[in-house]
Amino acid sequence: MPLIAQEIPKIGLVMEAVKVVRWLKNEGDTVNVGEALLEVETEKSVLEIEAVASGRLTQILVQVDQEATVGDQVAWIDAAVATPGTGRIVSTPVARKLAAEHGLNMGAIAGTGPGGRVQLKDVQMAVGGPGFADSGNAPPAVQLLSRMRRALARAMTLSVATIPQFTVTRSVEWTALQAGRHDLSARLTAPAAKLSLNDFLLQAVARALLEFPGLNATFLGDPDSSNARIVPANGVHIGLVVAVDDGLLVPVIHDVESLGLAEIARRREDRVERSVKGRLRSEEAEGATISISNLGAEGPDRFTAIINPPQSAILAVGRQRDCVVAREGAIVVRPVSDLTLTVDHRVADGRLASQFLARVVAILEGRDWRLH
Repeated sequence: MPLIAQEIPKIGLVMEAVKVVRWLKNEGDTVNVGEALLEVETEKSVLEIEAVASGRLTQILVQVDQEATVGDQVAWIDAAVATPGTGRIVSTPVARKLAAEHGLNMGAIAGTGPGGRVQLKDVQMAVGGPGFADSGNAPPAVQLLSRMRRALARAMTLSVATIPQFTVTRSVEWTALQAGRHDLSARLTAPAAKLSLNDFLLQAVARALLEFPGLNATFLGDPDSSNARIVPANGVHIGLVVAVDDGLLVPVIHDVESLGLAEIARRREDRVERSVKGRLRSEEAEGATISISNLGAEGPDRFTAIINPPQSAILAVGRQRDCVVAREGAIVVRPVSDLTLTVDHRVADGRLASQFLARVVAILEGRDWRLH
């Protein structure tokens, strides 16, 4: 019977070790090729590793909380058997970790998140009752950083220390986009995903990158060596910053330049949902040259985001607010947001960044949108 080695695939351009968070199958279980087999924690996120073959999981070589690196063999799969996969409880990684630490059955915990997802606070309540999450007047306890939070701190420290970053800011008026969003949404048929502001931002950034390809690139190598180079991207791949329990994930929408708003919305909805559930695949977290960070209606008027290495830029979107503006000699009130673009100065200069951001704003304020 042929035995297939399950290995840790390469995840991202730079990766140290990963830690096994959870095996989704037990020894003796059957698996299908492409089915999520285990979850690992990388420097930036929790990702699912898919089975490389269909068959029976005969042996697990790397246990939960043990580390492995790219290419390491973590299990054996007997490829002589194949069968349908099984479902699992929807929960966040940090919730699963706390439940495992206290020996709790996730199936017995009521989830309060979207779709019944079990969140950290749900497990906290199950562990200690109503007083666990709220200790009254007791001083807050010192909290050690989780692996995800340590990775985030390390990545952001590396970003600021090694990437010369500058910012440019421009205001955008949403009047035309709001009307366009209403008209385009009426043309969608169920079960199409609802068009969000982020979908228009993704399409606008993709179109602007096609016109200013100098920003659609990545800086690689030591700037003091002859090996330093700027590598252009093959296609437009954009990250979208998503807040999750105890950290951030940046799922990537690939080939945005070829997509209409309807497909962008579908992929965005799918990536965000699986990011929150801790079910993002490794290839869905890599390849972007730029990211969008939108803190929504509860966010600040304006903020500056830090570049997510090895990307070359990030666009921070301030909250939408009514502002008094001058239009054709008249004073009017319009919905406005501030867009702040942070750029790797090794990849582009201020002139290119300003032209790119101006083009993004022009697209957002126009009416030329592609639905399909």
